[in-house]
Amino acid sequence: MLTAPSSDIAFTPSVKTIQSRKGSRTAYARMETAGGWETTITPDLAAFVSEVRSFFIATANSEGQPYIQHRGGPPGFLKVLDEKTLAFADFKGNRQFITQGNLEENPKTFIFLIDYAHRRRIKLWGRAEIVEDDPTLLASLMPADYSARPDQVMIFKLEAWDSNCPQHIPQRFEAEYVSRALASRDARIAELEALLEKKGGARP
Repeated sequence: MLTAPSSDIAFTPSVKTIQSRKGSRTAYARMETAGGWETTITPDLAAFVSEVRSFFIATANSEGQPYIQHRGGPPGFLKVLDEKTLAFADFKGNRQFITQGNLEENPKTFIFLIDYAHRRRIKLWGRAEIVEDDPTLLASLMPADYSARPDQVMIFKLEAWDSNCPQHIPQRFEAEYVSRALASRDARIAELEALLEKKGGARP
């Protein structure tokens, strides 16, 4: 019995029909002969995850109504537990609990990671669950010296992932990175001005 390629998690028959009509099916079919997308957390993906400051998580309820929620924190707040598992401490927020309610009806989950500075994005498909009663696990996932209040844990079991091309991703930088770059520039300018003044070549 042939095993379906992992990319079938997204490439449904309807999707493949559209790909055929619009001319991209042949290229994706070649990819599928190798099994489709990655299904484990590779070292490259783990490195990407370790730098993530925010991501978007999508769920849908039993009626198919989708919902997207943002999650953010310091680098490393989204953690790799093993080659198939990601987890993070879910901080207290507006307490609507839409994501958690959706997961109780439908565990299928999608995570979208984006790095604006390097114009990279990664898509992850899997299933998630909320853990409310494991203070040891929650403490292990809580970032050090971070002021947010932890509430519960989300565990994400990976089924497949794929990366996107950088096309149309706007390049943006974290404020602290820009501040460091400007401080380094200003220090270098001051150093050069002092050198010019010492040599008698300072500007009036």
